Amino acid sequence: MQIPVVVESVRMNLSNGQRVVILKDNKLDRYLLVWVGQSESAAIALELQNEKAPRPLTCDLLKSVIEELGAKVKSVNITELTDGIFYARLNIANEKGEDLDIDSRPSDAIALAVRTNSPIYVEDDILDREAIKMPAEQDDRLDVYRDFVNSLFERGFDVEEGERRPDA
Repeated sequence: MQIPVVVESVRMNLSNGQRVVILKDNKLDRYLLVWVGQSESAAIALELQNEKAPRPLTCDLLKSVIEELGAKVKSVNITELTDGIFYARLNIANEKGEDLDIDSRPSDAIALAVRTNSPIYVEDDILDREAIKMPAEQDDRLDVYRDFVNSLFERGFDVEEGERRPDA
C-alpha cells in the first residue's frame, strides 16, 4: 500500500553541508528523511520557494520534454529501501494515456513532482520502518525543529552514501 506524502521542507546541516528532503505523511505525524545531493536539494528548494533558476535545470528540462511529448506525470512513488538506499519510480501517462513506469532516483523524482504538482507516495512498510516522529515538547517550534534535524546528522546519517554511516 502506498501512503501519500508531501515535501515538508529541504534542510541543510550548516556544520557539514549535508542536505535532506523531509517528506511528511499526509495523515500521521511522521516524517521520512531522504538524503540528497546539493544540486538536487537546490532544485527542490527553488521550486518550493517559487523561484526559477536563470537557465533550466535538469528537472525543468525533463518536465518540458514530458509535456512536449503530450505525456503527464501521474505520480512519484518511493518503492524500495535497500541497504540504506531509496529507490523511486515515475508513473507517467503517455500521449495515448498508457501508463509508463520509469526508474528514477528519489531526489530527481521529487524535483519533478514539485514542478508538476504530482502526488508523491511512499510504500507503507518503508514509512513503518524508517519514519521519524517529531519531538512531543514544542515550546519554541523552530528551535525544537532545528534541534531535531541536527540530531539526525549527529546520529550518523550520511548524505553521500544515502544511509547511516557504518560507524554510527
